[in-house]
Amino acid sequence: MDPRPSGFISAAAEVSFSRDHSRWFAEEVLPHESMLRAHLKKQFPSVTDVDDVVQESYLHLLHKKETSGEIGFTKAYLFTVARNVALKVIRKQRIFSRLPVNETTPWALLEDRSDVIDPVTAHQQDAALAEAIADLPESCSAIVQLRAVHGLSYSEIAARRGISEVTVRVQIARGIRKCAQFLRDRGYAP
Repeated sequence: MDPRPSGFISAAAEVSFSRDHSRWFAEEVLPHESMLRAHLKKQFPSVTDVDDVVQESYLHLLHKKETSGEIGFTKAYLFTVARNVALKVIRKQRIFSRLPVNETTPWALLEDRSDVIDPVTAHQQDAALAEAIADLPESCSAIVQLRAVHGLSYSEIAARRGISEVTVRVQIARGIRKCAQFLRDRGYAP
């Protein structure tokens, strides 16, 4: 019986694994990069940082290759992943595109309507939430940001941080509790 823990990969196998992935990436993925960038710019003109979308797509693709082995139609899979990443970026842009207080016209603040106050309140709440997340311990803050701001799944965060999914879930739960308390202490939550 092999005394090594399950999942153990020898150094030689790891080097071979890395070479195989590098070769696969160079041959199967990189040739499509210029076409992918052009496609993203044409289909998603509101995405300002195509580089981030491409890099995030590459990370997802490499993770899939590492965990699942073969990817049948690499180009199609890459373009699908990039589309999903771009849509996620657009959704986040919509969520975080609230008008900042310092850009509100002075006469709009004088109007007595709740729809004028809502953007100001939302901006203040966003700022308080950002402060609450920054107040968390460094590791917890990074994990909460990866989930809340970047929209990564628990497994993606675990892979990126080199920790278990259980640890990710625990850190996010702790972060949420501490952020909720932080916001309650400042009058933003019941």
